[in-house]
Amino acid sequence: MSKVSTWLLEYKRDVYSQTGEDGIIEKILQVIPQNDKWCVEFGAWDGLFITNTRYLIESKGFSAVLIEADRNKFRDLQRNHSQRGNVITINSFVGFREDDNLDQILSTTPIPYEFDFLSIDIDGNDFHVWKPISKYRPKVVVIEFNPTIPTHIRFIQPADPSVNQGTSLLSLVELGKEKGYELVSVLPYNAFFVREEYYPLFQMESNAPEVLRTCLDAITYLFSGYDGRVLLRGSCSLPWHNIDLKESKVQHLPRFLRKYPGNYTKLQKTVFALYLLVKNPRGLVKKIRKRISRLTLIRPPLVKKKSNPLDGERDL
Repeated sequence: MSKVSTWLLEYKRDVYSQTGEDGIIEKILQVIPQNDKWCVEFGAWDGLFITNTRYLIESKGFSAVLIEADRNKFRDLQRNHSQRGNVITINSFVGFREDDNLDQILSTTPIPYEFDFLSIDIDGNDFHVWKPISKYRPKVVVIEFNPTIPTHIRFIQPADPSVNQGTSLLSLVELGKEKGYELVSVLPYNAFFVREEYYPLFQMESNAPEVLRTCLDAITYLFSGYDGRVLLRGSCSLPWHNIDLKESKVQHLPRFLRKYPGNYTKLQKTVFALYLLVKNPRGLVKKIRKRISRLTLIRPPLVKKKSNPLDGERDL
């Protein structure tokens, strides 16, 4: 019997996580049989702050591979887990090439190929580092998506370590399906996937991202009025910079031209034509062609009168 699709959200709980991840991870692993109690996390930071694996390590007896690229954070990571013989810390950048992807890094550790849990949180190239992983098949994957992107949008940032834009939830869902994973829950910043063979165990009516994603607080919606004014609704902020987005800063038309074009005065029509000429000459050409095409459709075609061969005989 199917359950409400979002039933896993009932288990949200933070011990060391940020928005309820600890409780949902715990429940997912309870549903999946035969846990081997191994987990992997990158970037792991210091292993203590807003982490998705600390609760598993400290309370559930999990062994772990924790990977952090930043040297200073890695020193803290080492120090914080120095007394744990079941935790392997690695100072490495997880990339998407053959020589630096997760398969290559994990091959130096004793972790099983089908370990229980993988957490990916690197603020940008999350999509690209998940994509090449093939040798290892974690049962559960939690991966960060960009929460400012609407659910129905496909967006993947360039595969570039110097870029930090993130990926949309929909693009991660499509990648997951390619890799044999199904979405089972969504929190404000993280998406939860399980291997497709375990998905029926969750008895969900639907795992469509628009159904499972219930928090849309970070999205800014941009649209335009008939008068050309650009309007903002929703979050209206750059959340990682703590800066508000203002409608006055995103307007394209000058105030004089923010009016429905059908109501322009002759002066406004002239000014708008000059504006298009300067700002968007292609747009002006397109507008002129459209006007000519419209006039051609309205004007009746000229029909030549056919000559009648009998006309000459009538004149005789």
